[in-house]
Amino acid sequence: MATLVAFHAHPDDESISMGGTMAKAAAAGHKVVVVTATDGAVGEVADGFLRSGESLEDRRTVELYKAAAILGIDGALQLGYRDSGMMNTEDNVHPQCFWQADVDDAATKLAGILNEVGTDVLTVYDSYGGYGHPDHIQVHRVGHAAALQAGVGRVFEVSMNRDRIKTMQAMQPDEGEGSDRGPRDDDDRFDIDKIGLPESEITTAVDVADVLDTKRAAMAAHASQIGEDSWFLALPPEAFAVAFGTEWFRQVHPEFSGDPIADRTSWILEGLPL
Repeated sequence: MATLVAFHAHPDDESISMGGTMAKAAAAGHKVVVVTATDGAVGEVADGFLRSGESLEDRRTVELYKAAAILGIDGALQLGYRDSGMMNTEDNVHPQCFWQADVDDAATKLAGILNEVGTDVLTVYDSYGGYGHPDHIQVHRVGHAAALQAGVGRVFEVSMNRDRIKTMQAMQPDEGEGSDRGPRDDDDRFDIDKIGLPESEITTAVDVADVLDTKRAAMAAHASQIGEDSWFLALPPEAFAVAFGTEWFRQVHPEFSGDPIADRTSWILEGLPL
């Protein structure tokens, strides 16, 4: 059996982007470990949600462990950096934030974990970090550097299918200003022409329909960020399946030699079509 390490920016990213893949790998008997770079301290949280004296980073750590248990994976670790917040905010310049971390130093920390657990496959983000968040971009940089240091043989970038998102947006009815239907193309944080990867660059698509309830439960475990009234969980089952029933990756090491569309696979772990 193999060991899969999923490197993510904040607690909740792991469940949203590849919770199904991790659950399927764990159920097949593989060792699965998630590593988050930051504490998630800058996430938004509703007034009154936290208990007296409780910090958001403490709550998000608890939520990460709960989600990991739901997914059935072997461990959840954190590199210990501070959340950097959205791009072009004051949190970007905090000296302890991940965005300010020296890439080589952070990569050495991660490489130590990769070597300790005997990593066969590592997942990181694409170069835009999916949607341009500084911590996600830094995961791309640090993750690739750590893979080189640790000699990890298989590296995938988890992303989003840009073409699928555009198609889904075009199919959505116009519900008027102020409707909450998820990321919008008029939101500066989510430039639809940069978000994720075009389908022509996606080498691996994992169908997670058979574990979608597990994935949804893991997402819901991150209640400080994903409440029941959030657009994620408010989607009806059919729409949730369309939005989250497939997880998208680009194989970057070894370089994918086939045609990304004609030869697209569902293989993340060697010998295991997920």
